[in-house]
Amino acid sequence: MDSDVSERRFLDPFAGKAVSPPPVWLMRQAGRYLPEYRQVRVEAGSFLKLCYTPRLAAEVTLQPIRRFGFDAAILFSDILVVPDALGQTVRFEEGEGPRLDPVQTLADLDRLALSKTGSKFSLVCETVERLRRDLPQETALIGFCGAPWTVATYVVEGRGSADQSAARHWAYRDPDGFQRLIALLTDASIEYLSGQVRAGADALQIFDSWAGSLADDQFERWVIGPTAKIVREVRARHPGVPIIGFPRGAAALLEGYIEGTSVDGVSCDTACPLGLMQQTARNGQVVQGNLDPLLLVSGGDALDRRVDEIRAAMKGLPFIFNLGHGIVPDTPPDNVARLVKRLRSTN
Repeated sequence: MDSDVSERRFLDPFAGKAVSPPPVWLMRQAGRYLPEYRQVRVEAGSFLKLCYTPRLAAEVTLQPIRRFGFDAAILFSDILVVPDALGQTVRFEEGEGPRLDPVQTLADLDRLALSKTGSKFSLVCETVERLRRDLPQETALIGFCGAPWTVATYVVEGRGSADQSAARHWAYRDPDGFQRLIALLTDASIEYLSGQVRAGADALQIFDSWAGSLADDQFERWVIGPTAKIVREVRARHPGVPIIGFPRGAAALLEGYIEGTSVDGVSCDTACPLGLMQQTARNGQVVQGNLDPLLLVSGGDALDRRVDEIRAAMKGLPFIFNLGHGIVPDTPPDNVARLVKRLRSTN
């Protein structure tokens, strides 16, 4: 193993090593809660331009590493880069979130193509190359994509939704047609992640933020099946690169997800019981999570107690400290610093 890579503590749990204190990074650690991010966001002019401008995307990825010294950086991008690169119109409206021209028929789907992805994927990979060059040698770099099911919910609905009903209806009404969309997103995600690894990513995470909205039989088809293909194909191209799955809201199906997808690690959301995290880690699976992002906003003694509780419960196990979901915009940066200091204060 390259000596620089061997120094990256984030990777130790994937090599079967229990690390104390555990490695730490936080989902959405680069973002609006940091004033320096907001300055760069103004310079970029639009969210997608920020994602596709390697100099700026690398800068905001580096900002939380400079501030807090996390053990891993995660590429600054967005899960909707994939449908945007496939040819779907994607825009981000201030205060409203993402808006897409919905894909709800096979004719709509025919307008998307893997052949269109090259230039936009290459811009993201240029960001990865910059980061690998500019990050401290001891800091791991995580690449990512959205899982096909979660991305499909935005592709079909044209925006985020409370219950992902448009995608669920299509999956029930015309499973073969919906499978075409999932297959396209799966193949695009394989190429996207593979490019990130070639550019320098040490590990990958697959975000399935809406996995918990599916019935168990649908979960098997639309979450486990596509994720398993991504893991299999990326691993065949890049053996040894850890792949973490995040099936948010699906703790009851976690064991089946791990077995069915063969991920190297699993990220657990805030509602996932600490006891289940312990059991999963004792079975040899790398686990990360599950601090409540809102507790990070509140801070204080309650934050200290929960950090201590999670760390004590997972001591001696293959564990990476993280949140149960992303940092929210009103999080005080001082609370993030407090978390990191608390976690690393004693062995």
